[in-house]
Amino acid sequence: MIEKKSQSSKGGKDMKELTTVEELDRFLQENPEAVLLKHSTTCPISSQAYDEFMKYAKQEGIKPWALVIVQTARPVSNEIAERFGVKHESPQVLYVKNDSVAWHTSHWNITEKNLKESIA
Repeated sequence: MIEKKSQSSKGGKDMKELTTVEELDRFLQENPEAVLLKHSTTCPISSQAYDEFMKYAKQEGIKPWALVIVQTARPVSNEIAERFGVKHESPQVLYVKNDSVAWHTSHWNITEKNLKESIA
């Protein structure tokens, strides 16, 4: 189950759930290097990807990250796709660095191993 606004991870990083474009703007302004996880609460693939992401998120020293639940934050999800020029998929992970996407992946490619190797 996903908590609404924040969830502490082992590394001391707090997950932020983004529900508005303004929250997205603020989050990215405060975190020039960050990871965005787009998640569907009704998709079994997304559930598996979320579990893999949470394994990654429990590490020490990870980048700040935020969750976008696509069913309840569609404008945020659409803004991410438009702003960064990355076609919307769900589940999807985007590593944002200085206002551009340094890396992204989706679906079954969201694994703890891929995240560790690709987000430095």
